[in-house]
Amino acid sequence: MNFTEELKWRGMIHDMMPGTEEQLNKEMTTAYVGIDPTADSLHIGHLVSIMMLKHFQQAGHKPLALIGGATGMIGDPSGKSEERNLLDEKILRHNQDCINLQLLKFLDFEKNKKNYAEIVNNYDWMKEFSFLGFLRDVGKHLTVNYMMAKDSVKKRLETGLSFTEFTYQLVQGYDFLWLNEHKNCKLQMGGSDQWGNITTGTELIRRKNGGEAFALTCPLITKADGGKFGKTETGNIWLDPEKTSPYKFYQFWLNCSDADSSKYIRIFSMFSKEEIEALELQHNEAPHLRILQKALAKDLTIRVHSEEDYNAAIEVSEILFGKGTTDTLKRMSEDTLLSVFEGVPQCEVSKTDIENGINIVDFVSEKTGIFPSKGEARRMLKDNGVSVNKEKVSEATMITADLLLNQKYLIVQKGKKNYYLIIIV
Repeated sequence: MNFTEELKWRGMIHDMMPGTEEQLNKEMTTAYVGIDPTADSLHIGHLVSIMMLKHFQQAGHKPLALIGGATGMIGDPSGKSEERNLLDEKILRHNQDCINLQLLKFLDFEKNKKNYAEIVNNYDWMKEFSFLGFLRDVGKHLTVNYMMAKDSVKKRLETGLSFTEFTYQLVQGYDFLWLNEHKNCKLQMGGSDQWGNITTGTELIRRKNGGEAFALTCPLITKADGGKFGKTETGNIWLDPEKTSPYKFYQFWLNCSDADSSKYIRIFSMFSKEEIEALELQHNEAPHLRILQKALAKDLTIRVHSEEDYNAAIEVSEILFGKGTTDTLKRMSEDTLLSVFEGVPQCEVSKTDIENGINIVDFVSEKTGIFPSKGEARRMLKDNGVSVNKEKVSEATMITADLLLNQKYLIVQKGKKNYYLIIIV
């Protein structure tokens, strides 16, 4: 497998320094991608760089994932309109530990292989650096003119840029220098917004040691409508199931547009070019079946979470189409339940109203207003048209606390398609 050819057909190359392909064709090369631990989970925006490392390793090269324990203390100005809040060491350490565990799912860390993946932390080589030492060993090699010319700096001059953020590119540049000297790392990869920081590293290596180093970036991923990729109304799509449930994760990919799915399946899946083109042919013949979206959602949900989580997401997804069961509802977490029934009519009922049990007719008419009258409620109940938690109910049914999902919710279904979420407060 040729690494750059693989990235090209997948649409994953934005900029590449001259000589990069020649270096990769010449020998097994070590490359790194940096991730600042500003949160205790990666999100799907990070997956682009991680997929670059995965393809890099599959092409026979050695990947390094750099967790920025030091750079995370500063904050990268690239693509940011204002300065980040600074995190303390304890929070950063916790975030690093969480990210390390997530990376194990994507790269091969088996040390019996020549190109095994490694996780490194720039705090390990930055923590003993004195301010004067950094100025002498690093700062003197790059001019202020050179640093000011970077887009990440120029774009922030109007809104204000602290000295801390201004020096970020020097710290990242030193990371590349250190990895070049200690790990024989010759290539840094990242998003296109990182080009300025990455080339600072290649320039530092050239000026300080006269060595060769290379840079490769991928495009920043956007949606077909120009919107920001990976963001929803509720925030980022995280890889941590506690932050984004596997159901929400699955639904994100399932709800992508056709144009986005065609792009994303190349970037995020491990399908071959032939497999993707076959899927696209099938999809174009019957777009309503969403074949591309389903293939993408399945591949990513299994790789990020598990096959069990994927199967559960499928089962949960079918609830709104009438195929789910009471057991499915009972197994759902509160977060998933609220995700599934987001947007359906809701109402609150006092816990005291159901403590001693309340007849279904009174409940769906007077207490919730699902039916405008008791007479209409009785008619639909006689026709088997009302369900509570996916089970058909009759006029004799009593609503009690035993029926509550997550000790707080009831799902009432009126007819085939009308759902109501009842919150017991």
